[in-house]
Amino acid sequence: MNWSRYLSVVGRVLLCLIFLTSGVNKILTFEATAARMTDAGMPLAPLFLVGAIGLELIGSVLVITGFHIPLGALMLLVFLVPATFIFHAFWKFEESQQTAERIQFMKNLAIAGALLGLVAQRRRQIGS
Repeated sequence: MNWSRYLSVVGRVLLCLIFLTSGVNKILTFEATAARMTDAGMPLAPLFLVGAIGLELIGSVLVITGFHIPLGALMLLVFLVPATFIFHAFWKFEESQQTAERIQFMKNLAIAGALLGLVAQRRRQIGS
């Protein structure tokens, strides 16, 4: 039995679950999320929100299904990196909130590392 294949699928599902649930939640709370984005200083928040939802949902589906994993991982990175620096810039928060935001920031960096690993792994398999 090829356990690595099954473990790869489970790993991709677990990695993308956060993006899937976040994308669905953004749809269900569209107005409140757009307002939070506006409060964070983002112009054209509803437009960027639609883009974020698309990146999260489409990117997750591509990674989970194994159909164009590098593209899906890159889509998730395009969402994750600016979201991390805009919404979890812990150095901009009051001292009482910095620890929680630092954890979110570091969690997102870890996820970004895993996504970069998917891109690199897939590129290596294609090139060999």
